[in-house]
Amino acid sequence: MQQREREIYKVTIVGSVVNVVLSVGKLAAGIVGRSGAMVADAVHSMSDFVTDVIVLIFVKLSSKPKDKNHDYGHGKYETLAGVIISLILIGVGVGILVDNFWVIRNVWYGEQIPEPGMIALWAAVVSIGAKEALYWYTVFVGRRVNSPVVIANAWHHRTDAFSSLATLAGIGGAIFLGEHYRILDPVAAVIVSFMIMKVGWNLLKPGIDELLERSLSLEMEDEIVGVILAQGDISDPHNLKTRRIGANIAIEIHLRIDGNMTVTISHELSHKIIRALKEKYGKDTQVIIHFEPRK
Repeated sequence: MQQREREIYKVTIVGSVVNVVLSVGKLAAGIVGRSGAMVADAVHSMSDFVTDVIVLIFVKLSSKPKDKNHDYGHGKYETLAGVIISLILIGVGVGILVDNFWVIRNVWYGEQIPEPGMIALWAAVVSIGAKEALYWYTVFVGRRVNSPVVIANAWHHRTDAFSSLATLAGIGGAIFLGEHYRILDPVAAVIVSFMIMKVGWNLLKPGIDELLERSLSLEMEDEIVGVILAQGDISDPHNLKTRRIGANIAIEIHLRIDGNMTVTISHELSHKIIRALKEKYGKDTQVIIHFEPRK
């Protein structure tokens, strides 16, 4: 197993263990403490565990080398995993929103909801600390190994911390402000649902862009051209095509060179360009160069 894959597996397994413990603890605290917001928070943590499993499966697939059916490798399995995580986030948010909308509606029509217990309040405090620490650990590893799916999973951890923060505020208000403020518990759950859906959308968009072969940013394409032009007597870069393949990028470009250059020298020049691009963007960068005689 490669070092990158090992690091992704390690951070994901640590996260999954924490998520299982938090899910069970928060669900128990929500039931015993009569808190709909805490039960919703527990469901969110359970979705974190599901996404951890998705990461473990898809990273294994994306690390496979290219084969006769996948000439560009399997990197987009990792992108697909990120999209699935985003959709799960949005789905969890919608579910929490619908459930607590009906609770608020019933309170509006006179139904009384029970006061949450202190156990739910303390569960929210523990969840905030654990998930924020897990976010920083996961996002650090994700950026170091350049893994979009690990970074997406890190943000899933952070949304859980944010949701626990809103849950803490709602439960605290329902406990300490009296009977008329118990509605703050389901209101907190609704706020959490919108936070979850927003982060899910923010993570979904770049994943969809990549699956639809969106080009790299103009700034990055200009940087690529600069790296190429610095390698020798090259002019008129054109027909530049770029895209992401999971954690890696692919580059295709046409360049003009001296028409009297020998095949051997032009071949050496192409390898020089490819080495420079791989040093800049990673050893798995895929480069296709087409030389044309200078006009």
